[in-house]
Amino acid sequence: MGKSYSFDVVVIGGGAAGLFCAALAAQRGRKVAVLERTSKVGKKILMSGGGRCNFTNMYTEPANYLSANPHFCKSALSRYTPWDFIGLVCEYGIPYHEKKLGQLFCDNSAKDLLNMLLAECDKAGVEIHTYCEIESLDASGGFRIESNRGLYQSESVVIATGGLSIPTMGVTPFGYEVARQFGLNVLPTRAGLVPFIFTDNMKQLCHTLSGVSVDALVSNEEAAFRENVLFTHRGLSGPAILQISSYWQEGESVSLNLLPDESDDDWLLKAKNSDSKSLLKNIVGQRLPKKLVAELETLWWPQESRKPLAEFSNQRLQEIQQLLTQWHLKPAGTEGYRTAEVTLGGVDTDELSSKTMASKKQSGLYFIGEVVDVTGHLGGFNFQWAWASAYAAAQDV
Repeated sequence: MGKSYSFDVVVIGGGAAGLFCAALAAQRGRKVAVLERTSKVGKKILMSGGGRCNFTNMYTEPANYLSANPHFCKSALSRYTPWDFIGLVCEYGIPYHEKKLGQLFCDNSAKDLLNMLLAECDKAGVEIHTYCEIESLDASGGFRIESNRGLYQSESVVIATGGLSIPTMGVTPFGYEVARQFGLNVLPTRAGLVPFIFTDNMKQLCHTLSGVSVDALVSNEEAAFRENVLFTHRGLSGPAILQISSYWQEGESVSLNLLPDESDDDWLLKAKNSDSKSLLKNIVGQRLPKKLVAELETLWWPQESRKPLAEFSNQRLQEIQQLLTQWHLKPAGTEGYRTAEVTLGGVDTDELSSKTMASKKQSGLYFIGEVVDVTGHLGGFNFQWAWASAYAAAQDV
């Protein structure tokens, strides 16, 4: 027989949500352990935001989240706000800054944030067990968790195992398997906040333009986002693309407006009157990167590349302006979980209490963070959901 451990609460998963929930529950006087299957906790925290961790967003609203039940996240988000977390960051004297649109990042390193969470755990006496591979979990008069490190017994179990994104982090579908084991519905999962790839002639265009970035409005029937779009060797990335990818289904098109500030439908006609001798590429080049304009010329007006504006018909200029503002593209797919920042879908929120994150079918079992079917937009919203859902569960375990 291996070792035997007894705790009030066992948190499975040592990411943002798991560590925060463990610290808060222990501060309420609970005896808590965090079980992490990899070599160290907080790996995703350390790599997020380019190593600076976009730890929350000041403008967090329920509208920033996707879920089969858009109302589910409201309770937790209202009870633990970005300002509550910012307060903790300030207590630890961690310097941070707003990058844009309410996105808050550590000035120095994401390590500051992980160290804060570890200090909170340490202060409250949380035990963290790494390299802990769980073999079975059952609930018969409390929970019994068999692992390579021995047997853990507890009153409550919190599943904070995250999603399937970035497999190199050692992610597994364990959280979804536990949910199914206890009869909870799990909604289909897919990669979110992820770059698009193309297989048609667009692939070559993207490859040629790799590294070029442009401010654009990207939309489909579900949503619209205005931010940078980045051309890559494989397709399109950048914040606007990552955002729309969460609302995109296979087989659908997306529309790019390369002139989001241009409200005048007759912009090119007016240019024809005022700059009749100019080439079209020079006029468009005043608004867009020259390299991009050269490719668009080959794509949309190759025969007319040497013609001055005066020789274009009005209708032709309006057609080209429409292409610039409604460029319809059909991605072949996304880069998938390999580079996805989040996993859409997961444990059905209908199975959980929105107040405590507890399972309605199995008492003492909780699900928090990314494993739940609540997915935030890019920009710190997923971390805020981690903190808020962790707080909700920690008050009840």
